[in-house]
Amino acid sequence: MTTPGISILDGKYMVTMDLYPQQSKEFNQVYPFYENLRAGKFTTTRCADCGAEPFPPRVLCPECWSVNMQWVEWPTIGTVIELTEEVVGVPLGFGKPPLVHALVDLGGKKTFFVRIVNCNQGELKPGDKVKLAVFDVEPVPQEMGRDVKEIPRVFFAFEPVK
Repeated sequence: MTTPGISILDGKYMVTMDLYPQQSKEFNQVYPFYENLRAGKFTTTRCADCGAEPFPPRVLCPECWSVNMQWVEWPTIGTVIELTEEVVGVPLGFGKPPLVHALVDLGGKKTFFVRIVNCNQGELKPGDKVKLAVFDVEPVPQEMGRDVKEIPRVFFAFEPVK
């Protein structure tokens, strides 16, 4: 993995600079979220006791503290309410400018702030539709007994519907 500006770390896995969670069941209790992303599904958990649907997904309900959580699907298309574009000073690891984030409404199900990818500066406006975009991130090495395996990972953003 090449890291611009940090040549001493070239080829090394940088745990301290990793923006993405470990996604295997050995290290993460919400690993089904990432498996669902790989299948193109945007999911979270719903409390079977009180009906709360927290995001990101949880194993413990933040409303009633129940552990009776179930996986539910959310819409993969949303509407931009407001957005921000960063064209200068984009942080390391986020690629080339612009860095676009938007407040997105998922059809009344949830409104949240999310990264927008595959979008040029000035291309996106409030009211535009965006869709789920799943992308690969650097695999993470994990020790499994005496072996070290690279575990593939994905993450999500949204992108303009064209």
